[in-house]
Amino acid sequence: MGNILEDLNEAQRAAVEFIEGPSLVLAGAGSGKTRVLTYKIAYLLNNKVDPATILALTFTNKAAREMKERIAQLAGKKETKNLWMGTFHSLFARILRIEAKTIGFPQSFTIYDTGDAKSLIKTIVKELKLDDKIYKASHIQSRISLAKNNLLTPEGYANNVKIVQADVMNRMPRVQDIYAIYFNRCKKAGAMDFDDLLLYTNLLFRDHPEILAKYRNVFQYILVDEYQDTNMAQYLIIKKLAEVHQRICVVGDDAQSIYSFRGARVDNILQYPNDFAGCKIFKLDQNYRSTQNIVKAANSLIAKNSNQFEKNNFSSNPAGSKITVLSAYSDIEEAYIVTNTIFEMHMRDHCELRDFAILYRTNAQSRHFEEALRKRNLEYKIYGGLSFYQRKEIKDLLAYMRLAVNQNDDEALKRVINYPPRGIGDTTLSKLDALAQDENVGIFHAIGMIRNYNLGINNSTIARLEAFAHMIDHFRESMHTLDAAEVVQKVLQESGILAEFSNDKSPESLSRKENLEELINAVNEFCAQKKEEGNENSLIDFLQEVSLLTDQDKEEEGEFNKITLMTIHSSKGLEFKHVFVVGMEEELFPSARTLDSPAGLEEERRLFYVAVTRAREICFLTFAKSRGKFGQYAYCTPSRFIRDIDAVFLDLPVDISLNTKGLSNTTEPIKRIQRNDRPVVATGGLSKRTPLSHAKGKNDEKTNFSPDIPALIQVNQRVEHATFGFGTVVRIETNGDIKAVIEFDKTGQKTLLLKFARLRILKDE
Repeated sequence: MGNILEDLNEAQRAAVEFIEGPSLVLAGAGSGKTRVLTYKIAYLLNNKVDPATILALTFTNKAAREMKERIAQLAGKKETKNLWMGTFHSLFARILRIEAKTIGFPQSFTIYDTGDAKSLIKTIVKELKLDDKIYKASHIQSRISLAKNNLLTPEGYANNVKIVQADVMNRMPRVQDIYAIYFNRCKKAGAMDFDDLLLYTNLLFRDHPEILAKYRNVFQYILVDEYQDTNMAQYLIIKKLAEVHQRICVVGDDAQSIYSFRGARVDNILQYPNDFAGCKIFKLDQNYRSTQNIVKAANSLIAKNSNQFEKNNFSSNPAGSKITVLSAYSDIEEAYIVTNTIFEMHMRDHCELRDFAILYRTNAQSRHFEEALRKRNLEYKIYGGLSFYQRKEIKDLLAYMRLAVNQNDDEALKRVINYPPRGIGDTTLSKLDALAQDENVGIFHAIGMIRNYNLGINNSTIARLEAFAHMIDHFRESMHTLDAAEVVQKVLQESGILAEFSNDKSPESLSRKENLEELINAVNEFCAQKKEEGNENSLIDFLQEVSLLTDQDKEEEGEFNKITLMTIHSSKGLEFKHVFVVGMEEELFPSARTLDSPAGLEEERRLFYVAVTRAREICFLTFAKSRGKFGQYAYCTPSRFIRDIDAVFLDLPVDISLNTKGLSNTTEPIKRIQRNDRPVVATGGLSKRTPLSHAKGKNDEKTNFSPDIPALIQVNQRVEHATFGFGTVVRIETNGDIKAVIEFDKTGQKTLLLKFARLRILKDE
């Protein structure tokens, strides 16, 4: 036992050894929170605690898997077999399958992903003859999700005056009706969406105290990772399960609570000591990831938030360089400055491309960076692309499997009833759907009743429908004699999907076929793992595991040596040697939506804190003085968050100063400066956003920029452009409208109409 505790620092060891009451482990960025959770579970197992009485909740399958592997190394593989360890959704789905009859669901209920949910909502909107441009499926799905996470059933939603009035204000008064129909359709289909897994667990515990008592007795020790990310539904389940024995340990960092748009509530962690009397708080203050300058800069930043636990993170790593602030004329030049800096560090310092990350507030910002990186022939990877399980061919095959498991799953049936094409059109499906609604059955069961009704469907189509139903029944029967992998192979061959791709020799088709083969590999691996653990494998279990993968479960693509581009939200939990946080401007970061909300601004500041603390060695902050917006350029103001960092930790351009009013111009003109052997374009602070097409007089004066008369522009002159920055005139073309070909320092060669170019001649550089 002493051996594993020797791997921990004093604060970590104290948190691990405390097991007889409620505790809160405040784990700063890079402080080893996962290590504490892992060692605490191993400590419990080594102290002869029955693994079946330990409930460990995470937010990603990847985190649960990695923790379980490490616990097996520390306490023995046999000991980890019966742990209740996994994501909130996967473990509560397991409980709901056990107790399914109590809440009126079959044990084989399927789980709708976001695509299924939106598809059903679109169907309901169409049935109610509502305008789908107003009643957008994505928005309605978001409203329903938010309601469920706050434990509002359709009845509770309809009775909530504030919510209903908000829908009326948004010209969508029928959302409450759509929710009610959606809720009932899911239950009739024997299906739950992600949010239902939490909602129904709460309803189960609320309405059946004997079942709540049963699981309170089962789970004697409860551990929760990333507690700051819990929503209302998760919070209540945890509180109910732990309130009797109170042997609960939650780990998190209020400074990294950034998911309110998903329903996460920072107050859950802030109020935790009040929820559990006698709670012991452990602070993990040592950051093992970043340099001292980065940690101190992050501390000075987050100190500006008022709603937080007091903490003082520190690092024993080298001091490191200051955080470098870079400015650009435009978002285009910003991309080139970042790209050129990466190129220089890659070539001069031999940095691997995988060591760099470009983090941005919104996905839309990636375009200019992608273009600049391609021109430099620098390989990059966009993090958060289309997941393997979201590809069309994979979802099609999974839909067949879902239908074999649950024949009431109408969304799965609609997806595959005519795929591959078998002559069953939308008109036929609409008639079947109407019959199913009239008879209160699923569409699959309506096929068996079709000959009893005159629906205007010809005999050949009826025969094709019956053949389809017979095939699904055959798949269902095979589940009793074959393992999950064999069932998938059978579906792939007999459904006609494999033949569909085998007959098409295009590269796209071959790629899709390879994806289907990879799915078979995934099922085989799943079956092998279950056998190794001594558990039975079933198609239901595999489908549940796949359906509960989230966007936080990053798809692993093996080792790659590429620059990473991603949103800051996606970067949480990751780290890189060198990080560029780009687009540091007011109304972009912080987002314009939060400027009138103190709570919103504090969350945006926490998001910036997360971005800065992803960096191990070097962190850059970049902003542009103009950015494309709605087809024209607008002036930008540097983000207030740059000012929130203590200036002693920043490396600022010489002509930018920090004062009480923020980043502001000095009296020096804009000029080129050298920093660490790298050319950097330095500019001053900026006015509020104003379209550049209307920016004359005062705005030109504020940015030290006054264009010269076009007739004065000559070959070999050094010039300045409001968007592209500094450049040299290569030639003047006089055929038709007079044009200037200019080689810009950061953005390459451009051909501009002189009468519109608004160039300034650089007298002395």
